[in-house]
Amino acid sequence: MANVVFVAPFLMPTTLDFVAVTASLPGVRLAVVSQQPPSAIPLEVRSKLVGHCQVERALDPEILLEGVRDAGRQLGGTIDRLLGALEQLQVPLAQVRQALGIEGMDVETAHNFRDKARMKQVLREHGLPCARYHLASSREGARRFAEETGFPLVVKPPDGAGAKATFRVDDLASLDQALELMRPSPGREMLLEEFITGTEHSFETISIHGEPVWRSITHYQPTPLEVLRNPWIQWCVLLPREGVTEGYADIREANARALSALGLGTGLTHMEWFRRQDRSIAISEVAARPPGAQITTLISHAHEADFRRAWAHLMVFDELRFPERKWATGAAFLRGQGRGQVQSVEGLEAAQKELGELVVEARLPRPGQPQASSYEGEGY
Repeated sequence: MANVVFVAPFLMPTTLDFVAVTASLPGVRLAVVSQQPPSAIPLEVRSKLVGHCQVERALDPEILLEGVRDAGRQLGGTIDRLLGALEQLQVPLAQVRQALGIEGMDVETAHNFRDKARMKQVLREHGLPCARYHLASSREGARRFAEETGFPLVVKPPDGAGAKATFRVDDLASLDQALELMRPSPGREMLLEEFITGTEHSFETISIHGEPVWRSITHYQPTPLEVLRNPWIQWCVLLPREGVTEGYADIREANARALSALGLGTGLTHMEWFRRQDRSIAISEVAARPPGAQITTLISHAHEADFRRAWAHLMVFDELRFPERKWATGAAFLRGQGRGQVQSVEGLEAAQKELGELVVEARLPRPGQPQASSYEGEGY
């Protein structure tokens, strides 16, 4: 039996799905560390847990260490694996693994994936194509990079995730607005990147002991930054049936080199990359976690199998159990027009009439629902 601790600061529906599939794996005894009480976990999942530890701040490494130790005592004293799906957890998890001697991603590798400026430095040192960047600790440094590189630029925090607090700036005036908002200083830097034009994609990879064993590509239509700048766009993510085959040799090779350079052992990674208009490629960033934007769900439907369960089995047993792909899939994200709350949802009957049985899953916006802040909108 494998004793596993799953860290889930907030028990949101997606996180609970990961907890549930991990708890249901044969040969696994699971304890959960969370900022929420056991009552926040549905009974059918809670009944499968061996232990639960509630902590005040799960992202604080010292507090997390004590919580994991407590969970370990509930499991009988030994911990074989320490898991968490949230990107912000990857460094604290690695620090706790190091302190307790638990197998898994180490601290240096976790920093390589989490610190986007450090990541780009590693990639560029290994000759991999990525956008020019500057980690600015002052307004003067940011303005100097802008003058050298030219506009437009992308501005974001070095430890961001999912395009949160990410902006496109087109001139000095908009850069000054971003600087006023983020106020860069030593220890609180902001990341500036060259703005890349072209099509944007993701590249999902499963690696075991440093060797890629499974790959998948999605297409973003259009780029998330363009969606954020145009509230009327209903963003789409498309997953081709063919996977990573003809026409992707360059990014496939770059992806393998990038993961090796960053130090990945066993895990699932989510790389975002661009195909420029001249057909060259550029890596935007790589995350050592399951992908968001319903990509995990799209992969599950395309393979007619639960990709979350495959991830959990991979992380516990260093094995991949997942069938071949059967379908192409896609998601359209529904974004309300205007501000405030959802007032009405229109056009569903026409869409259902056109698409029919092709719609296999939906989460529809509800009247009264508050406006979402991300490109994923209020439903899909």
